[in-house]
Formats: sequence, C-alpha cells, structure tokens
Amino acid sequence: MNKSTFSIAGKRTVTIERDAVAALEARINDDFDRACEIILQCKGRTIVTGMGKSGHIGNKIAATLASTGTPSFFVHPGEASHGDLGMITRDDVVIAISNSGSSAEVVTLLPMIKRMGIPLISMAGDELSPLAQAANVNLDISIESEACPLNLAPTSSTTVTLVMGDALAVALLEARGFTANDFAFSHPGGALGRKLLLRVEDVMHNGAEVPRVKAELPLTQALVEMTQKGLGMTTVVNDSDELIGVFTDGDLRRSVDQQIDINLVSIGQVMNRKPHTVNKALLAAEALGLMETRKITALVVEDDHQAIGIIHMHDLLRAGVI
Repeated sequence: MNKSTFSIAGKRTVTIERDAVAALEARINDDFDRACEIILQCKGRTIVTGMGKSGHIGNKIAATLASTGTPSFFVHPGEASHGDLGMITRDDVVIAISNSGSSAEVVTLLPMIKRMGIPLISMAGDELSPLAQAANVNLDISIESEACPLNLAPTSSTTVTLVMGDALAVALLEARGFTANDFAFSHPGGALGRKLLLRVEDVMHNGAEVPRVKAELPLTQALVEMTQKGLGMTTVVNDSDELIGVFTDGDLRRSVDQQIDINLVSIGQVMNRKPHTVNKALLAAEALGLMETRKITALVVEDDHQAIGIIHMHDLLRAGVI
C-alpha cells in the first residue's frame, strides 16, 4: 500500500460510518421516547452490559450517563453470571447491548433479569433476536455493513451504538434540567470542574497579602508597597479603608511617558480612580474572561466598598483555570 491507498481506505471508512450514523436519525422515535421514560422513572441506577466491543462501548455509555445526571455503571455479563448480578437491584433498569442480539453471555442473563422484574432496554441490530424480543423496548442499532472490508470487525456497529448512547444521555440530561454546575460536581478534579466550580475567593490574595496605601502617600513610597507585595499593583484607600483607586505597573509606565516626576507626586494624583473590581463569589473563569477583555493582569476583589482581595492572572494559571 502507498500513501494514496491509505487515504482511500480511511475516507471510505469515514463515509460508511457517516452514512450509518445518518440512518440512525430515523430510529429516534417512539421506542427511543419509551426508553427515556423508563430510565427517568427508574428509582435506582441504570446498569449497562455488553460483551466484547459492545462491552467497551457500554462502558463509555455508562460513564456518559453517570456524568450527566443519570446514576449508572457497567456490569460485565460474564462476571454477572458469577456473582456480579448481585450488584443489580429491583429498582434498577438494565441496558443490554449486542449487535446480533444473541451474544451468549448477555442472553444468559435474561431469565434472571425477567425474574427480578427489572425493566430491560436492548440495543440490538436484529429486532427478532432473543435480546430484542425479551426487552421492554429495543433501540435499533442495525447497520448495512461494517466499515471493515471483511464486514467482520465491529466498526460501523460500534459507532452507531455509541451515538445512540450519547443521544440517550443528552435527552435525559435535558429532561432532568441538568446544569453546568451539576456537571462540574461530577468532574471536580478536571479542568472543566475547576472552571465551573472555582470562585474568585478560592484563589485570591487576601488579608496582609493585599497591597494597600493611602492617597496622600508619596508615589515613591507606594512603589515600595507594590514591590513588597509582588502583584504589580496596589489598592488606594481613604481613611475609612474604602477603595478609591488603584495604581499598577502600567500606570507607572504611563506616568513616566507623560514626564511626570514620580518623586514629587502622591499616588492619589496619578492613580486610576475607576478600578475594575469583582465580587468574591464570581467564578474564577469569569474573572479570567474580564482580564482578557480588559487586557489587564489583576482585579481588585471588592465587598462593601472595601478591597478584600486581589486576584492575579498568575493565580488562575496555578489553579489550572487557564
């Protein structure tokens, strides 16, 4: 094979799988609605099972359901016959996956599922198969052919199954009113969780770490406070400790450009009297957006006219928000 032949095979695979997924749209019908209703009415968990490649896809479907508001986990059908069936309760619902609908390990479980009175949703490519016939509802995952030129290796069939599972998860997510915050609580350790859960107060500098000077202080002395605190700026407060302005490294450069003698002025004369401030409850990701929009590297955290903190771009970087 040469490079051209590789590309031809790759494009043919994409085309076959694309067409298989496109055909799936017509099967999002009353059976799909019924499957969603069964899962929504379930008081327990959604148990997904499948053998071989169907099992790998089932594992991913269970993970997607679990992370989008539908408690779910995967049970291997072979292990279920040797004790793991005890993981399933009468309050659960089972999604069993088999392209042929006759995988022996899955079919073996059907009498036990029936005896327990557990609702069964099948994903099978043959509506006359033992699995589809035993199910309360079957989601049709049939295909015309695998992308494999031998029509043997699960390719199109696994893609279609995965898309059907995603369609279920998204439909259920919307039906439950699942929010971005709900999603974040399922992903607290990842980048998405940090962006959706981390708030300004979690990463800001506060207390003695906040640079703070009075307006009448000579600029040269205020620069000492800025240097000691190392945030590239300082807040300026009045006698009641209320925020009245800020002064940043950028303001210092502008003062020099304007030929202001920094040895002769107070910081109150050159400070920015309209500083950008945020509330401590703001999401850190939103604070980052404000910094990027305003082309600044730090924000004052204000509460009741008091400068209670500083959030810097470096803090967001360390926290993994960026």
